[in-house]
Amino acid sequence: MGSISDIPMGEKSNGRATILAIGTANPPNEFSQADFPDHYFRITNSQHLTHLHTKFKRLCMLFNSLREKSMIKKRYLHVTEEVFKQNPEMCDPNAIASLTARQAILATEVPKLGKEAAEKAIEEWGQPKSKITHVIFATNSFVDTPAADQYMVMLLGLSPSVKRFVLRQVGCHAGGTLLRIAMAMAENYRGSRVLVVCAEMSSAICWQSPDETNLVPHTLFSDGAGALIVGANPISDEQPIFRLMSAEQNTIPNTEGAIQARLREVGLVGEIRPDVPLLISKNIGNILIDSFKQFGINDWNSIFWVPHPGGPAILDQIEAQLELKTAKLNASRHVLSEFGNMWGATVIFILDEMRKKSFKEGKATTGEGLDWGVLIGFGPGLTVETVVLQSVPLVI
Repeated sequence: MGSISDIPMGEKSNGRATILAIGTANPPNEFSQADFPDHYFRITNSQHLTHLHTKFKRLCMLFNSLREKSMIKKRYLHVTEEVFKQNPEMCDPNAIASLTARQAILATEVPKLGKEAAEKAIEEWGQPKSKITHVIFATNSFVDTPAADQYMVMLLGLSPSVKRFVLRQVGCHAGGTLLRIAMAMAENYRGSRVLVVCAEMSSAICWQSPDETNLVPHTLFSDGAGALIVGANPISDEQPIFRLMSAEQNTIPNTEGAIQARLREVGLVGEIRPDVPLLISKNIGNILIDSFKQFGINDWNSIFWVPHPGGPAILDQIEAQLELKTAKLNASRHVLSEFGNMWGATVIFILDEMRKKSFKEGKATTGEGLDWGVLIGFGPGLTVETVVLQSVPLVI
């Protein structure tokens, strides 16, 4: 019998991890931002809280018209008036607990929404589902075990031998974290094809009756799922979209209390400090310098941008701090406008928007005609995920 050192190790890929397909999905219920305040206070039986109602309307209008390019026009949410009628404890401030009711909804709906996005990505990929070797699933919504990844794999009919990995409670930077892990998997396991899914239903886990502490999240958060197929060394039948050139994670010191979310009997209770946009914008320059120095790039207007739009103020302050041209953040602003903040899934929607817009406008590459770009995820910590992307030529 030979020594352990004689046993061959698995082969690594000799090419870069590449995004090969993108899929997105939302619940069917569309809500206009202009009409949302009256809807929210009606279904939570809070019309008598006139002061809060007025304040909430003002906040929604602030995010709708503070700056035309940053407005939120509409969002998609699973929770409707009918859901609240069936689960009255979810909007009763005097109820002892609603977590059981919330998790019962999420146990079905999170894997289902993830499956819908995954099916779109698989269809675009054009390869048999049997070629999927790994699944990475992220959600902040559903916390039961077995987790949503296993239920989604069953719904998709994937092989029981597919290798699963689940990320829970990562926050809004989950999209960047998923890409960092998928990049490592694709490049370290030759021939692997990684299905990446982020599915979020903030309306089911976060919605509570309005009070002075929870108004801002209710103006921003929404429901959605994004999916990607990631693999190295694309074959002739696969169409690369973006190459993953590097992926880094940084934590901004002394900011651990800036964004917090606590799972309690009443659901996920969050707190976002008003200085978050300033903290991010003050630190983003040095993070970008570290990520791009190996590529010799330091002109931030020479690259395409896929930042997570936590809210209009974050995009505005990044733009001002780095002196970006106005159009640089258009893809993120568009997704924020049309879908709201879907937590970690949002950056997948922005990648999809960017490549579609590039194709529609006849650009030379998937990155608005530019070769290099950056995807940035922001979340609790404060955590910053920075993924350097390389676009590929578009086939017009």
